[in-house]
Amino acid sequence: MSLKVKICGVTTPPALHAAIDAGADMVGFVFFPKSPRNVSLRGACDLSAGMGGKAQKVALVVDADDGLIRDIVQEFKPDWVQMHGAEPAERVAEIRQKFGVPILKAIGVAQPSDLSEVEAYLGVADRILLDAKPAKGAELPGGNGLAFDWTLTEGFSKRTGCENWLLSGGLNPENVGEAIRLTHAPGVDVSSGVEDSPGQKSVEKIRAFIAAARRAQDHLA
Repeated sequence: MSLKVKICGVTTPPALHAAIDAGADMVGFVFFPKSPRNVSLRGACDLSAGMGGKAQKVALVVDADDGLIRDIVQEFKPDWVQMHGAEPAERVAEIRQKFGVPILKAIGVAQPSDLSEVEAYLGVADRILLDAKPAKGAELPGGNGLAFDWTLTEGFSKRTGCENWLLSGGLNPENVGEAIRLTHAPGVDVSSGVEDSPGQKSVEKIRAFIAAARRAQDHLA
């Protein structure tokens, strides 16, 4: 299985083009007003119009209601809906069935026991994203530039039977190679780690991140 690379929180054409040209597999668009990476539905549609299927579109939502998800699915037509809030497995299953779109479910990780939450989503979500659990009281559930102890994921696929997952949280061009070598994650996701400031993606950092991830993938092959 080839490594999946996801660039999340894209808001500008240069960032989008950099991600696609550098070979990103997935590009995330954030539909969460509290985030500095938030985009309007019309803005996301316009921004993604030129993607031409070169990368999969991911719509990130946080504890969204049916109305928002319906609008996103009908107008934006994402390949994935990323549920990055406190959505229980029942809610994930409901959305997946109701709207017929694959679900990427984020799980916050800070200690070994957090990984036990994954079991409830197996067979419900189509892919799992392991992200650093935000600090208590944080406004954002992700994109905070925090990393968790990657050694917690040792043997994760074998232990859980989950082979489709992404590693996220605190990744950047300098450490993504080591993260891949250490965890053997089948995919990586980055947002703040390729920014110059919150919400401001760096074209150079996006290219460097994807290149570093691919080099690490080649070394593991």
